[in-house]
Amino acid sequence: MSLLPRSLSLRLALAFALVAVVLLGAIGLYLYRSLEREIVWRDDQALLGRLERMQALLEDSASIDALRQRPQLYENMLGNRDSLLWLLDAQGRALIEINPARLPIPTLPASDAATLTDADGARLAWRRLPGEAGLTLVAGRMLAEREQMLAAYRVKLWWALSLGALLASVLGWLISRRALRPVRHLTRQALAIDVQHLHLRIDDSTMPSELEPLRAALNQMLARLEQGFARLSRFSEDLAHEMRTPLGNLMGQTQQLLHRDRDAEAYHALLVSNQEEYERLARMIDSMLFLARAEQPAAAIERQRFALPTLVEQLCDYFEGVADDRGIQLLDETEGELCGDPELIRRALANLIANALRYGASDSPVRIVSGSEDGWRSVSVINQGPAIAAEHLPRLFDRFYRCDPSRAEPGDSGGLGLAIVRSIMQLHGGEVVVHSNTEMTEFTLRFAETPV
Repeated sequence: MSLLPRSLSLRLALAFALVAVVLLGAIGLYLYRSLEREIVWRDDQALLGRLERMQALLEDSASIDALRQRPQLYENMLGNRDSLLWLLDAQGRALIEINPARLPIPTLPASDAATLTDADGARLAWRRLPGEAGLTLVAGRMLAEREQMLAAYRVKLWWALSLGALLASVLGWLISRRALRPVRHLTRQALAIDVQHLHLRIDDSTMPSELEPLRAALNQMLARLEQGFARLSRFSEDLAHEMRTPLGNLMGQTQQLLHRDRDAEAYHALLVSNQEEYERLARMIDSMLFLARAEQPAAAIERQRFALPTLVEQLCDYFEGVADDRGIQLLDETEGELCGDPELIRRALANLIANALRYGASDSPVRIVSGSEDGWRSVSVINQGPAIAAEHLPRLFDRFYRCDPSRAEPGDSGGLGLAIVRSIMQLHGGEVVVHSNTEMTEFTLRFAETPV
């Protein structure tokens, strides 16, 4: 479970606060370190200056005893109780001492140059004085005042950092609320679209460029939903129409026969007629179940390589009787192998061949041709006969669609044959295309050479 809040405005406010804390903290740390270095440098320069002035005072005095008798000279120079001063002899004894904090006399290394160090809460500078006496001059300053000043500065920085983070959070929340106004507007537009208003689309007049891909994707989704809903409505109407016809025939013939007593031959004829309608309903239900299973997301096929001419030869043998009745010759012009589900491909080709025999011109050939082009393997069923009108081509593979609804023959697929062909090709990652003119009608199944 994510620890982040669900509110996008609150997330942005927290992000603003985090950025403000990091940025202000970095600036505050830089300023604090700069101030600290500046104070240390100034204190060091002041201590070294005091060493110079005290050395000059010693050189101008007749003797150290005279300075010891007049301490106001260097006490006034030092100026406050945080300052320290020692004049040490060669044995480290204090000849002159100003030490309000009562610090012990520091132990100093041998060095002729002025040296700076920290000791017992104080900053010290010392220098070996020239001469045979071996005197050492030590000047110092207590660090308590510096630490108090830096501590007060740190408190101010923490207050500034806290207030800056709080202000950044509030301003970030207000800015994010205003910046997310187009999202709320998008939500209101989307909520206004329901089943009765699928034709509406999300307006782009006030949409920022960052939301444009989302708006376009939602509009494309709405277009697909509208098309799907329209197809579903047409499917429901077509299904009701297709089911009503055989049911009407069954009910009408049965009611007519039950008006009065009939002989056994009449009842037998009724049962035969009813059997044909039952078979028609069974084929329709079987086709609808196949289409429903084929459209499931988990639908899968078992691919294998098989000899295409062998499968087509079997289909030609199966349809040989129907072809002879119409004087049509089935020509197998296929070659090579095909990768796919043999049973599904057999069903697709059988539907195309049945259509070619039903609508093709008598005493003409029906050719089954294979080929390869641009990474596609194709199988075509070509027949001669009347051309399919251009207005029918876009809907030719819709369920229950017929170019001539009045031309329903026994044993037909109920307008589902070509829809089944398209579903089979979609399962194979391919497509079915149709070309029709006054000379011929060609249905082509196209398979990818490398199955996806």
